[in-house]
Amino acid sequence: MKIVSWNVNGIRAVHRKGTMLPLFESESPDIICLQETKAWPDQLPKEIIDVEGYSSHFTKPDKKGYSGVALYTKSEPRSVNPGFGIKRFDQEGRVISADYGDFILFNVYFPNGGQGEKRLMYKLDFYEAFLKHIDSLVSEGRSVIVCGDVNTAHTEIDLARPAQNVNNTGFLPEERAWIDKLIVHGYADTFRMFESAGGHYTWWDYKTRARERNVGWRLDYFFVSEDLRERVESAKILSDVPGSDHCPVTLKLKKN
Repeated sequence: MKIVSWNVNGIRAVHRKGTMLPLFESESPDIICLQETKAWPDQLPKEIIDVEGYSSHFTKPDKKGYSGVALYTKSEPRSVNPGFGIKRFDQEGRVISADYGDFILFNVYFPNGGQGEKRLMYKLDFYEAFLKHIDSLVSEGRSVIVCGDVNTAHTEIDLARPAQNVNNTGFLPEERAWIDKLIVHGYADTFRMFESAGGHYTWWDYKTRARERNVGWRLDYFFVSEDLRERVESAKILSDVPGSDHCPVTLKLKKN
C-alpha cells in the first residue's frame, strides 16, 4: 500500500498550476492525503472532487478559505471521520481519519504556532489532545498511521539554519519536545528509519526563493505505531514536485 501526503497550500491554486492531478498519475498511490486545502467541497470543480479511481472526502472548516484537509482513496474505508471529538480543534477542519480495518489513518494539518502566544498555546494544546486520542486507540489494540504537516522541525538536521531559528515557532524547544514525546509513546518517524542525514526538507519559503537553494525545513511526516514498524517498506520526500511551498512525502507499507 502506498500513501502520499501533501500540504498543497490551496487545493484550487495547485490545481490551476497543473501539478495536483498529475501526481495521482505519476505516483498512483492507494491513498492521497492533502492538507491546507483552503476550500469547502462546494467551492471545488468536479475534476477535483471526482478523480478517476478514487473516492474523495473533505473537511469543512467553520472559516472559508482557511485550513482544511482532504482524503482520496482507491478502496473505501470502513468509516471516514472529520475531527477527533474536540470542538475547539475540530472547527478548524484540521483532521480527517479513515478506518481501513488493519489500521486507522489520520490526515492532519497541525496548527502553526505563529501570530502570538495565544496561537502557540492552541498548537501545543492541539498536540497534546491529539496524542491522547491516538494513544487511546493504540491502547484498544488499533494500529495507527499519522501523516501531514506537523508544522515543527524535530531536530537540528531537519532545517537548514537551526541556530537562527531557535526562538522561532516551528523550532521552539516545547514544540520539538512534543515530537520527542510522540516517538517515546511508540510512534516511529518513518523517514528517519531510512535516512539519518540532514539536507532533506519538505517546506521552503516562497518569498526568498529558498527552494532553489534548498534552505528549507522538514515539516511533513509519516508516523506509524510500533506494531506497524516492520511493515514499513519505504518513506520518501518528493522534493521535485512543484506547485506548493511544501512537497509531497510518501509511505509504502508491505502487505499484512
